[in-house]
Amino acid sequence: MEFTKEELTEARRQIASTIHKLRETVKTLEGKERPERYKAQITLAARRIKAFEIAVSLIEDALAEREMGTGRG
Repeated sequence: MEFTKEELTEARRQIASTIHKLRETVKTLEGKERPERYKAQITLAARRIKAFEIAVSLIEDALAEREMGTGRG
């Protein structure tokens, strides 16, 4: 599937925003009186953060390819 540079840039921005919100959620949960009660939510958020970081890396690779002229669009 092909995406424009603008689509990739916007996706990266949206994902970065989501990562920030997830990290803040983790901080909030870890700061609760009994954070162990939120272990499942914290673990899930951490997994999502990692998945989004991978997505950002792939987007950045695609954007770099376009800059070097090896990609389309």
